[in-house]
Amino acid sequence: MILVDSSVWIDFFRGGRSAQSQTLASCLGDSSIEVGMADLVLFEVMRGFRASAVMRQAQALMSALPQVEIGGTAHVLKAAERYRQLRQSGRTVRSPIDVLLASYCITHGHTLLHRDADFESLKTLGGLDTWPDPSPESNG
Repeated sequence: MILVDSSVWIDFFRGGRSAQSQTLASCLGDSSIEVGMADLVLFEVMRGFRASAVMRQAQALMSALPQVEIGGTAHVLKAAERYRQLRQSGRTVRSPIDVLLASYCITHGHTLLHRDADFESLKTLGGLDTWPDPSPESNG
């Protein structure tokens, strides 16, 4: 399963032409790829719409995807532990939802599609499969 960060969804709904938005569009059009919708990402995206009609269209699209709850006591505690590990290594992630999302992906082996540099800090914990992969071997 691929989970998509709000940074990509927001760009997608604004008609952005980033590689991540184009990848999302391709994934949504390919029934062999499972794109999941994290509950707290849904919150982040939905809170930003100004036009009700556009919001309803976005909600219909995102609600049709498999829904994933990234909270819950056990998962929140594991995410907090991962956040503390980052802080101890001198890294700070600005969004608690990003920590929860990345931690959920690590725990469940999901790929994360994003446009947010904070996820690269979270990759240092190990086990986070992201797209794009900025490693040198993926660029050539």
